[in-house]
Amino acid sequence: MSAPRPGTQRALLTDLYELTMAAVYLAEGKNDVSTFELFVRELPESRNFLVACGLEPALEYLESLSFSAEDLDYLGSLEIFGDALLEFLADMRFSGDVWAIPEGEVAFAQEPLLRVTAPLIEAQIVETYLLNCIGFSTSIASKAARVTLAAAGRPFVDFGARRAHGGDASLLAARAAVIAGAQGTSNVLAAKTYGLETSGTMAHSFIQAFESEREAFLAFARHFPDRAIFLIDTYDTLEGARIAAEVAGELASGGISVRAVRLDSGDLAELSRATREIFDDAGYSEIQIFASGDLDEYRVAELVAAGAPIDAFGVGTQLTTSADAPFLPIAYKLVEDTSGPKFKLSTGKRSYPWTKQIYRAADYDGYLMDAVVPAGHEGLIDGRALLEQVMVSGKRSVSPPSIKDIRDRFERSLGALPERLSSLEPAEAPYPVELHPDLER
Repeated sequence: MSAPRPGTQRALLTDLYELTMAAVYLAEGKNDVSTFELFVRELPESRNFLVACGLEPALEYLESLSFSAEDLDYLGSLEIFGDALLEFLADMRFSGDVWAIPEGEVAFAQEPLLRVTAPLIEAQIVETYLLNCIGFSTSIASKAARVTLAAAGRPFVDFGARRAHGGDASLLAARAAVIAGAQGTSNVLAAKTYGLETSGTMAHSFIQAFESEREAFLAFARHFPDRAIFLIDTYDTLEGARIAAEVAGELASGGISVRAVRLDSGDLAELSRATREIFDDAGYSEIQIFASGDLDEYRVAELVAAGAPIDAFGVGTQLTTSADAPFLPIAYKLVEDTSGPKFKLSTGKRSYPWTKQIYRAADYDGYLMDAVVPAGHEGLIDGRALLEQVMVSGKRSVSPPSIKDIRDRFERSLGALPERLSSLEPAEAPYPVELHPDLER
C-alpha cells in the first residue's frame, strides 16, 4: 500500500479545540458563512521576503476532507462529543470558496496568503492543517530562495530528508525546495509523489564496505556508468581525488566517464581548489566538483564569494528545518461573517477586519510596493491583484499547475524583487506594504 500524499486522509489532523468549538457552534445554531484569513504576523529577523508555498497540498486536503467511520468511532470513544456533532461530521465535506496568493509568488507580513469563506464549522475545523501545511511549506520555500540567491546560478539539491522533522515534513520540504530553486531531491518518495528530479549516489559506508576507495569507485561505475559521481573524503580527500583521477583513466578505456566528485567535509574552499588542480593536471577538466556537509545560504555565499571551484551544492539539514528561522508567526483569523467585520485587539496579536485583497504595484525595474485593502476598495494603488480564487464550493476552480509552472513563477517573482531585498542580511529599507486606512480605523 502506498503512503498517502500529505493533505489526504487527514481529517483528524486538527486541534481538539476546533472540534469542541464546532460542537458549540452546532448546538447554538451558529454555522453561517464566515471568512478567515491566513497570514504571517511579521517576518523573521533574517528574512526580507517570503515565498508563498503549500497551496496545492492544502487544496488536496480540502477536496478530500471527510471523517471516516474509524475517525468517528475514535471521537466517540473520547466521551466528549454527543451524537449530534458526530452525525454532522459524518456528512460534512468542505464546501467553501478559497482565494490565495499563487505558489511561488513572493509575499510579505500582514498579507493574506490564503482566504477561506465557508460555513463557520467547516472553516474552523480546517484551521490546524492549513496553518501547518502552508506555514511549513512557505518557511522552507523562503529558506530555499535564500540558498538560490547565495548560489548565484550554481545548482543545488535538497539533501534534508534524513533530518527533517518527520516523513510528511520531508516530502513537503523537498517540494518547497524545488519550487524555490533546488534542482532536485535525494528523497525518492518526494520525487515520486511530486514528479521531482532525483539525486544521489553513495555514502561513506559504501566506501568503507570495500577494501579500498579504488575498488569502491570502480564497482560503482561498473553498475552505474551514467551516474559515476564519487565521494572522495572518507579518508584523505586529496588522496581520494588522486585515486578518482586514476580510476577515471581506467574507466575511459571502457567508454565510462566520471561525471563528478563530492566533497562532504573539511575546508571546502581549499579542498575544492586542490581537487580541481588534481583533475586539471590529469586532463579531466570536465569532472565537476559537488560540495555538501551542513551547508546553508551563508556558507554557500562564502564559497561563491571565495571563488571556490564548486559546481553544485547539496543542502540538507539547514534547509529542511529552516534552521535559522524554524517557524513563522503564522495565524488564521476570523475577519468577517454575516454580521460584519471581525478583529482582535490582543496585545501584540491584533488582527485587521474585513475580507481583503492585495494589490502589487510594479514598473519595468520590478516590484515597488503592495497595498492590503478591504475587498472592493481597489483604488489605493494601481497594481495587479495577488489573491486569486482557486476553489469554488469545495472544488478547484483552476487546474493544478505543474511544479515547473510554479517554479517559473518563483523565478519571475524573485527576479522582480528590489535588489536590496536579495541580500542575505536584513534590508535597511523593508519592502513597503501599505494597509488601507479603513483597516486601521
